[in-house]
Amino acid sequence: MRLSVRRPGALVLMAALALGLRAAVARAQDSAPVRIGLTYAGGKPSVLVLPVNGPLGDSVRAILQRDLDYGDRVTVIGTESVVMDSASDGSRGQFNYPLYSRVGAAAMIQATLTETGLHVAVHDVSRQRVERVRDFALTAPPLSPAWRQQVHQASDAIEVWLTGSQGIAASRILYSSGGRIWQIDSDGANPTPLTPASPPALYPAWHPKASHIAYAVQTDDGTRIVIREMGSAGNASRTLTAPRGSVNTSPAFSQPDGETLLYAHGQESGTDIFAVPTFGHESPRRVTVSRGLDAVSPTVSPDGRRIVYVTNKSGGLALYIADADGTNAEVLAGGSFGDRSQRTDPSWSPDGRTIAFQAEMDGNTQIYTVGIRDLRIRQFTNQGRNEDPSWAPDSRHVVFTSNRSGSWQLWVLDTESNRVRQLTHAAAGAKAGAWSPRLTVP
Repeated sequence: MRLSVRRPGALVLMAALALGLRAAVARAQDSAPVRIGLTYAGGKPSVLVLPVNGPLGDSVRAILQRDLDYGDRVTVIGTESVVMDSASDGSRGQFNYPLYSRVGAAAMIQATLTETGLHVAVHDVSRQRVERVRDFALTAPPLSPAWRQQVHQASDAIEVWLTGSQGIAASRILYSSGGRIWQIDSDGANPTPLTPASPPALYPAWHPKASHIAYAVQTDDGTRIVIREMGSAGNASRTLTAPRGSVNTSPAFSQPDGETLLYAHGQESGTDIFAVPTFGHESPRRVTVSRGLDAVSPTVSPDGRRIVYVTNKSGGLALYIADADGTNAEVLAGGSFGDRSQRTDPSWSPDGRTIAFQAEMDGNTQIYTVGIRDLRIRQFTNQGRNEDPSWAPDSRHVVFTSNRSGSWQLWVLDTESNRVRQLTHAAAGAKAGAWSPRLTVP
C-alpha cells in the first residue's frame, strides 16, 4: 500500500588479420568480466560508435549509443562529421586512430551485422589495437522487442569491457497507467500493456528471476494480489484468496529465490505484513504485529535475511528494519509527527547497501536514500513532487514518479551524477515504477 498520509600515428589493420584475431581475442579476453586497460585523462572515457552496415545498421547504432549514454559511465561522441569521415573504416579494414584521438575518443566501437547476429570489436584508440571481440546472436524478428533486448545485451557487455560495470540496458520497468500494468524498455521504448483495463491494477513487483510479476487489483470484494507468469502463452496467473472487503497490496518477492511473496493485508483492525509461498497454496503467515496500526510496503534485502517496511507505530510514518520473520524491528529512517513528515515507499538496492525512499515534508515529497550501515540520508530531487523509487540492477540508477513535466510520469535518476531523464510519456500518466533484474533473451 502506498500511503499518501504516500581517449600517434596511423596503424593499418588488414581485414584478414582482423578476422584471424577474432576467435583468439574472444577466447583470451571475453571470458573475464573486467574492463579493458583504457588510458584516458580522468573522468568518464569518451567512446565513438562507428556507423553499422546494413538496413538495420542505423537502428543498431542508435541503440548502442543510447544505451551507453544512459548508463552514465562513458561519454558518447556524437560528432557526425567524424562519423562520416570514418564511416567506411570497417569495410576497408583500416582505422583512423589519429582522427578518433583528436576528438577525444578513448575507445571506438565497431559493430558489424552478420547473417546470424552482431559482431562487435572494441578498439583501444591510444594503443591503436582491438581489445575485445565477440559475436552476439540476433535470433528474434528484426526490430521486435526481443530483438532490441538482444542488442541491449550487446550494449551491456560493451559497458563491462569499457568500465568494469555491467550496464542496465537489458532490463525493463513495470508501471501502472490507466488502471493497467505496463512494461517499458530501459530506454523508454516499447511501452506494452500486460493487464486488461478492468479490474484496475496497480503496485507491480518483479520476481528476482523475472519469471513472474505480482500486482494488486481492485475488485468489488476488496483489493487482491495477483501473481502472473511472464512469457507464458496463456499469461497464467492466480489470485491470492483473502477475506471479503480486505485490503491486500504492495507485494514484494523474497530474495534471492522469489519463493515467498510478502504483501500488506489489512482489515478493520489495522494493516500488517504477511508472507505466503509464491507457488504453493499454504495459508499466509503474519510477519509484523501492528496491533491496530499499519505496516505496509515491504522490501527485502538481497540476501533475504531482512526486510524494511513502513509503519506508523511511532506516530508519523517511518521506515523500520527487521529480520525477515519480523523480529528485532527498529527504526531505520524515522518520521516526525510534529512537522507532518513521512518516510515511505522503500526500495532496497541490489547491492544491499542503500534504501531509496520518498519523504514528505509539509506536503512536498522528494526522493532520498539512507545507508544501511552509516544511516546517512541524502536528498536527490527538489523539483515538483517525486515518489515511488525503485532501484535498477546496477544499484546506481533509480526509476521514480514525478509531476515535474506537468503530469505524472516515470523518470530515471543517476545517483552518482544526479542526471535525470524522462522515461515515459503516457497519455494517462504513469506511476509506481518497478525495475526488473537483468533480462536474458534467447
